[in-house]
Amino acid sequence: MRQELWFNGRMHKSDAIELLGGTVAAVANSIGTTYQAVSKWPDVLPPRIADRVQAALYRRTLAEAAHAAAAPGEAETL
Repeated sequence: MRQELWFNGRMHKSDAIELLGGTVAAVANSIGTTYQAVSKWPDVLPPRIADRVQAALYRRTLAEAAHAAAAPGEAETL
C-alpha cells in the first residue's frame, strides 16, 4: 500500500481493494454495491467513493471493537 495520506483527496482503487478484503467482490460487499460497479471505478477514486470506502472501514473497525469487548464477558458466562 502507498505510504501517502488519503487526506490529500487521493485514494487509489488498489488501496481500497487491499483495505476492504483484497478482492473486488469483498469491496462490493463491504460498501453495498455490485462487483461491476467497483470494477468500473477509476484508478484514483473521487471523494464520494473514497468516503464510502472509509465509512466501510470505520464500520468494520467498530464491529471488531464491539466483538473484542464482548468476547471476555462471553468466556466468563460459560
